[in-house]
Amino acid sequence: MRAWIDGQLLSDPTAPAVPVTDHGLTVGDAVFEAVKVVDGRPFALQRHLDRLERSAAGLGLEGLDVGQVRRGVAAVLDGESLPLGRLRITVTGGNAPLGSGRGDSPLTVIVVAAPMDRAASTTAVITVAWPRNERGALAGIKSTSYGENVVALARARQQGATEAIFANLRGDLCEGTGSNVFYVVDGELRTPTLASGCLAGVTRDLVLEWFGAREVDEPLEVAAQADEIFLASTTRDVQGVHRWDDRDLPAPGPITQAALRAWREREVELLGP
Repeated sequence: MRAWIDGQLLSDPTAPAVPVTDHGLTVGDAVFEAVKVVDGRPFALQRHLDRLERSAAGLGLEGLDVGQVRRGVAAVLDGESLPLGRLRITVTGGNAPLGSGRGDSPLTVIVVAAPMDRAASTTAVITVAWPRNERGALAGIKSTSYGENVVALARARQQGATEAIFANLRGDLCEGTGSNVFYVVDGELRTPTLASGCLAGVTRDLVLEWFGAREVDEPLEVAAQADEIFLASTTRDVQGVHRWDDRDLPAPGPITQAALRAWREREVELLGP
């Protein structure tokens, strides 16, 4: 693992490096991106940086320098042998008083590169009773305020699954803790609209662009009874679902397999230098 903070590549990536007064640490005032790395090259980096800027603007973090982030990415990947890995880019509100109010310090910018295991071809998911708030201040923002995701994912792992699926306040399918959900009904691939409160995942967008699906908001029960289901995310790519709660599904199904083939054929187009 290699870590870079505010222009400095750390000699020990596990050593203390962020002040205890950093607003990202004290109140979760921060945004982030997870970027896949293939053979030392970042995947779809510009798309991730675009979303990082949108998230920062949505959270009110001013002064983000994307050029600085790119320098951090280059620093952690330079000379690093990383056949498959991920970048974690985090931008926090910087040093601030011990409360919700921000200070006037510059943003803290952190880039970390680490190896990543390849995801299994299929997985199990569960639904959880806690809803996503599609009208909340953080809806659609990739914030580090991940407490509810931590709780939900822990519940999933207790039940032998790797992802927990949320409905929103209307009872419609929303998203997983760290993934978007696609499902097949009557031969048609569908996924929730962004109005559901789900994150505009980079992998989600590329599946829509490279393979196609209908964006529609439907009750969670419709997706749970679908013929095929797959998850899409940076760490999963396109991953079939073989079990949803207590229901077994054939996975990966034919549409899932076709989406995965399209992904593999096009992925190389967005590998950076």
